Amino acid sequence: MAATDLYTKGTCVWLPDPDEVWISGQLLQDLKLEDRYLLLQLSDGREARHPVASPSDLPPLGNPEILQGENDLTCLSFLHEPAVLHNLRVRFLDYNDIYTYCGIVLVAINPYEQLPIYGEEVIDAYSGQDIADMEPHIFSVAEEAYRAMIREKKNQSIIISGESGSGKTVSAKFTMRYFAVVGGAAQQTSVEEKVLASNPIMEAFGNAKTTRNDNSSRFGKYTEIGFGNHGDIIGANMRTYLLEKSRVVFQAQEERNYHIFYQLCAARDLPEMKALKLEAAECFRYTNQGGSTQIPGTDDLADLERVRNTLVVLGIRSDQQMELFRILSAILHLGNISIQASGRGADRSYINAEDPSLLVFCKLLGVERAQMAHWLCNRRLAVGGEMLMKPMSGQQAADARDSLAKHVYGQLFSWTVSRLNVALRAKKEKPDSFIGVLDIYGFETFAWNSFEQFCINYANEKLQQQFNLHVFQLEQEEYEKEGLPWSRIEFSDNQPCITLIEGPLGLLDLLDEECRIPKGSDENWAQKLYDQHQNHSPHFGKPRLSNSAFIIFHFADMVRYECDGFLEKNRDTIFEEPINILRASQSELVAELFLKEPAGGALSSSALKASIPNGSLHSEKRAHREHKQTVGFQFRQSLQLLMVTLNSTNPHYVRCIKPNDLKEPFAFDPKRAVQQLRACGVLETIRISAAGFPSRWTYLEFFSRYRLLFHGTVDQEELRASCQQALAALIPDPDQYCFGKTKVFFRTGQVALLERLRAERLREAGVTIQSRVRGWLARRHYQRTRWASLTLQRYARGGLARRLARTLRRSHAALVIQKTFRMVAVRRLYLLIREATITIQAFIRGTLARRHYWMLVALRASVVLQAGVRGWLARRAYRRTLAAVLLLQCCVRRRAARRELLKLRAEARSVERYRELNKGMEVKLMQLQLRADQQARETAVLRDALHAERESHSLEQARLQRGLLKLEAQLREQPPKSLAESLRDEEERRRAEERRAQEVSRLTQEVQSLQAEKQALEDKQAALCSRLLDQEALQDDRVARCVAEASEGLRGELEEERGRYQGLLKEFTRLEQRYENLREMSALAEQRSRGCQRSDSSQSLVVELPSPLSSSLSCSPTFPVAEFEQRVSVTSPSCERRPWSHDPSLDTLMGTVEVPKDAAERIQGEDLKLAYDAVRVANKFLEAQLISQRSQWQEELSALRQRREGPRQTLVPPVGPFPTELQDFISAVLSENAELAEQVDAGQRECRRLGRELGHLRHISTLRKALMTTASAADLPFGQEVHPPRWREQEVMGLLECRKRDEGKLIRNLITDLRVDCALSLPPGLPASVLFLCLQQADYAGDQARASSLCTAAINAMKGALKKHSADVDMTALWLKNSCLLGDLICQHCTHHVSLLPAGRSVPGDKLPLTCTLSEQQRLLSDLSIQTYQQLLSITEARLQPMIVPAILESEMIPSLAASGGKPVGSRKRAGSDSKSGTAEPITMATVLRELGALYAALSRQALPPTLLEQTFRQLLHLLAATAFNNLLLRKDMCCWSRGMQIRYNVSLLEEWLRSKGLQTGGAMASLEPLIQAVQLLQVSKRSDADAQALVQTCTALSSQQIVKILMLYTPHSDIEERVTLNFIRTVQGLLKERLDSQPRQLLLDVRRVFPVTFPHSPSPLLRADQLTIPDSLKISFLRRV
Repeated sequence: MAATDLYTKGTCVWLPDPDEVWISGQLLQDLKLEDRYLLLQLSDGREARHPVASPSDLPPLGNPEILQGENDLTCLSFLHEPAVLHNLRVRFLDYNDIYTYCGIVLVAINPYEQLPIYGEEVIDAYSGQDIADMEPHIFSVAEEAYRAMIREKKNQSIIISGESGSGKTVSAKFTMRYFAVVGGAAQQTSVEEKVLASNPIMEAFGNAKTTRNDNSSRFGKYTEIGFGNHGDIIGANMRTYLLEKSRVVFQAQEERNYHIFYQLCAARDLPEMKALKLEAAECFRYTNQGGSTQIPGTDDLADLERVRNTLVVLGIRSDQQMELFRILSAILHLGNISIQASGRGADRSYINAEDPSLLVFCKLLGVERAQMAHWLCNRRLAVGGEMLMKPMSGQQAADARDSLAKHVYGQLFSWTVSRLNVALRAKKEKPDSFIGVLDIYGFETFAWNSFEQFCINYANEKLQQQFNLHVFQLEQEEYEKEGLPWSRIEFSDNQPCITLIEGPLGLLDLLDEECRIPKGSDENWAQKLYDQHQNHSPHFGKPRLSNSAFIIFHFADMVRYECDGFLEKNRDTIFEEPINILRASQSELVAELFLKEPAGGALSSSALKASIPNGSLHSEKRAHREHKQTVGFQFRQSLQLLMVTLNSTNPHYVRCIKPNDLKEPFAFDPKRAVQQLRACGVLETIRISAAGFPSRWTYLEFFSRYRLLFHGTVDQEELRASCQQALAALIPDPDQYCFGKTKVFFRTGQVALLERLRAERLREAGVTIQSRVRGWLARRHYQRTRWASLTLQRYARGGLARRLARTLRRSHAALVIQKTFRMVAVRRLYLLIREATITIQAFIRGTLARRHYWMLVALRASVVLQAGVRGWLARRAYRRTLAAVLLLQCCVRRRAARRELLKLRAEARSVERYRELNKGMEVKLMQLQLRADQQARETAVLRDALHAERESHSLEQARLQRGLLKLEAQLREQPPKSLAESLRDEEERRRAEERRAQEVSRLTQEVQSLQAEKQALEDKQAALCSRLLDQEALQDDRVARCVAEASEGLRGELEEERGRYQGLLKEFTRLEQRYENLREMSALAEQRSRGCQRSDSSQSLVVELPSPLSSSLSCSPTFPVAEFEQRVSVTSPSCERRPWSHDPSLDTLMGTVEVPKDAAERIQGEDLKLAYDAVRVANKFLEAQLISQRSQWQEELSALRQRREGPRQTLVPPVGPFPTELQDFISAVLSENAELAEQVDAGQRECRRLGRELGHLRHISTLRKALMTTASAADLPFGQEVHPPRWREQEVMGLLECRKRDEGKLIRNLITDLRVDCALSLPPGLPASVLFLCLQQADYAGDQARASSLCTAAINAMKGALKKHSADVDMTALWLKNSCLLGDLICQHCTHHVSLLPAGRSVPGDKLPLTCTLSEQQRLLSDLSIQTYQQLLSITEARLQPMIVPAILESEMIPSLAASGGKPVGSRKRAGSDSKSGTAEPITMATVLRELGALYAALSRQALPPTLLEQTFRQLLHLLAATAFNNLLLRKDMCCWSRGMQIRYNVSLLEEWLRSKGLQTGGAMASLEPLIQAVQLLQVSKRSDADAQALVQTCTALSSQQIVKILMLYTPHSDIEERVTLNFIRTVQGLLKERLDSQPRQLLLDVRRVFPVTFPHSPSPLLRADQLTIPDSLKISFLRRV
């Protein structure tokens, strides 16, 4: 098939357009060469005819739609300018992708907007990945260079070029940031921080605002970042090129000077800046010429503060910074110096000595004012061996002033670069390799082009030549590797242009020659150029209407240069006299800047080796001016040195494109883009690639894609032969393809031809499939019709049969209804008669029952009356009997009390024995005595009252009896009343009763009214109560919500604080490890310095240095030495013993308590003597207290017993029955006496306990007895530190005792030297249990110091064991369990925990609280648990990290989807990308699940809490999901339907594994939700608005940016799938704006996010030594069970 056959109806082509550069059109008919034109429809709807005179006039073909937005331009089927421009525009505007590959070049388009694609999560996503699979990014180029340097051990270079405002500086900053993060992760030194800190300084001193860019770099910079053997940054070096010094004294309209000047002016009000005498930028001539002193969105004051901070980081002190600012301020004041013209014809000039700007300038620089004013207006000439002074005109003096300002700033810039290099230089070791980042100006062409543009374009010519040679070299290496014949490709070589500039008698040579001529001028130099090159070089031209300009035809464009100013800028003239004045400055920095140099030399040694910065070099004397190096010569030398450096490295290219001149975000100007693409060499790269074989496929990829075009059987093992046979039949021209060893190469357009053949074959196959399917559908339709007709017949016959059956059923139903109706009528009559009969019977039976009931009621009433009378009689007899019984009881109790009194009197004689012991009962007995006295007084008062009441009762009774007798006598004496009186009395009684009835009715009414009012008030009260209850309920709800919100906030703050603390703890662990590394290095250095000295084998080779981080955290257990063991302490538990000094207060105390001193003189040793005296004083105090307590308790006891007998003796029973009040009083007194007796018994028991303690104290009355008793009991040598035993109410069993000398052995055998096989066979938590039992025994024995030291030693040993097994999951899980268990046991038995128990709950006898203070050890154990947990995660994460992407994203677990063909993209691997080895075992989800299962088994083996397991796997699943999700967003090849199915299946395996382990409730499943929704987004339909609505409602765990990014990345991998339209994406974006998006705005997930861990406190059961099974392999049999 010929190329013309591709021009068929519907084919897309590109036509030139004056506005859009290229416009697309679609052919309306097939190509016919005889028609001489093409009829097509343009993209704007217009129809056009394109003339075609010959096949060469055919327009470029468009690429298939499936290739639109391809991330590598060389993978396009048709490689030409319109295809490149269209692809870049689609990626930039439609998909917001600013990076695109073009072979080995990364094209970066400036978006003029901040994008969230440069965070640390993006760096993590690109680090260590095969960048051929990742989306284009500046980080991918940096990763490629870094991995190539590590793999090949060869220096690398990253060349970043582009126009001003295209983003070169930002790209260079992000590149160095990537190296700082990736290369600084190993050692975390300060070098990477210094590398990043150099950027703000260089931007302040070398960047300025231009019309094209607000932060334009006005110099070239090449930064070499040195790396060590392990890939870590150890140093850096910076070289600069061609600083634009003219900007210091002149700025064009809407431009600014360098940023540092405006920053200083913004900080003029700071106190330290007052001495600089600065004003606003508008007041200085050097800063106000552009008319724009402010940049929108820029804070100059904040930028200056950032610069000052970075200067401190780089080691420049504050005084040096102020010296720097003095010089910069002096430059500003220098520009304001007023130069006045004088003399005839204004040929002279002068400066007023009182000029304020001159005064400030001289004061800031520390120079003589008069000399500076004189030599700014005069110069010295050497004539005939004599020195003459020549005055200068005003213009000449102003030029000299500006030259001085430029020279001072250039020297200051060079000094700043040299100081940065000193700070960035490698201190300890030489860099093994480096990566250079070249941030250099791109090709420039303006309306007025001068010397600066000439040098810039000259540098770009050199770089373009190097780029062309490198591209050809790569192509040649590829062809030679594949065994292809190499044929030279014609391209536009720019070597003639370079020769024109730098060759013999070239432009630079003629310029230097003219500069050496005393009367040289720009016009003479221009004439020499015309004479030498006008008709001899095709790259040189002369303008028609100008004799002071010339034209150079560069590789990118034709540029016209104006000759005015070339000589002056090349000479860079500066007079010697002002320089000599500055050399004599009082300022050290100023004098350092202008040190004398040899003729033709540079200002610094670094410039001799690397480059000569900025070209501002001068000779020492004016006599040697002809030997002074010109700026052009210096720039040529530095450029040649740069090219040598670049040629010795492996280059990587970044071409920055400026999309528009208006700085609008995401606006694309095709004219400007094409101009830059041509200038930066991207189109030349495309042309070179298109001239060869741009499309390259491996045989397997070609076979997988085009196997349907093969005929006959295909041998899978001989793919090359099969491909050769197939291509010979498909493409007749053998020059259009070539076969290599592993790949097949195609020329441009051939892949599109194959795609068309494949589409036709698929169309034919589709037609065949459609015919077969349609036949099958027709047959199925006939079969269904026949089956339907049979079914209809069957249903019709069935309907007739059912109709007959229905008629028969109706007839039968009529008979049944008649029968039933008749039966109902007869039954209704029967029921009515039966109901009447039953009613009559019920009334009769009720009457009889009621009559019987009333008889029973009367009988019951009589029985109740009888019972009441009999009960009253029985109760009266009972009361009499009870009174007699009480009297008898009182008599018996009095007799028993007398016996008890005799017994107590007998015991009182033995109370003397307890008097000295019972001091603690003094207060209780006094209280009892007071209560007994009070009871006695109350008894006496009651007795008197009872006696008086009896007397008054007898008198009242006698008086009443006398009155009764008198009344009876009067009644007997009165005559009987008459009838009238009786009636009158009856009438009065009747009237009284009526009045009483009326009063009762009135009161009843009042009561009723009051009750009504009461009811109303009660209702009102109930309403108020209900309202109050409702208000209280609302208030409670409000308070509960507020409390819940506050609790949630506090919980969040707590989690955040816990996360920060654990992060600090992780940082502390890292710093501690760094300190250990430094300590080992110091030890090795010390050993090397000592030479070959032999040391004893028993000594340790590790030098123990005190940790500067925390001495308390790294202290080791200290065991007493011989001298220390001789000191004895009994009264102090402190672990630090100092020799005791004589204390005079002790002698005074001994005299006060009457302790003799001669007994201690017999004991030798000052410490023993003082200890003995202290013990004797303590014993004397105890003895005196016990004696006084005993005497007080005996006195109180005897008084209580006497007062106890008093009430009983006074209670003499009366002859008659007791009154009720007296009986109650007697009962109360007796109960109180019983309580007093119980208290006395308790006091006696307390006395007996104190007596036992006093007996124990008597055993240690002397020091020697105590020492001998303790030493013999503990089997310790005499003199070792002991403490008095602590006696408790009961002995505690089940502890383990470890002697002092065996503690080190215990720590070694149990922790330090524990083998892995032995450790894994131990029961969970056995080491912690053994250590705690030993610690508890030491604490119980009273040795708190030894308990504390044992716990600290165990913690430090665990830290050492963790470092020893830093890569072992099982051992790390083991020590995690033991550290948590030991912390829980200590917390459970600490005194504070026991004190928090409920009041009614007692402490078990075997669970004794620890008396020693272990709060510090608890904190250390908590930190150790967190560190162990973090180490466990680090080990697992390090193992999982390389598995995540291959297992979750790349593994193809569904075979049917793995065989689906991909889109037609050639196999063009990036240079330096890692090729995956085919021999290694493929990583699948089984590998990841195996690793997770190993961790789960290790944690389960140690019986760790389930909540801790859930937190662990939540963290790991977050790592898996975030890493996979981030790579999914950065890999376009993964965003398709088939890959989404694969990933969803892989994630389902993770979910199934979590459910099988019971870990689905701890947050691990939620961590997978973003990844699950992302792959669901790849699988759902994406066409209609309903699909968009469902998509937005489903993807709740994804942010708006993530959803849009996935939709933009979605790429169909086959012709069946459809691309997501831009309208659908815009619809989704509109719906996403409406929803309240709570997701973060960042594009990628934070892989480094760490969830704070919380360790649940699980109280351990009772721990006893006899319950532990200690294997013999631990070798701790020296422990003794107690």
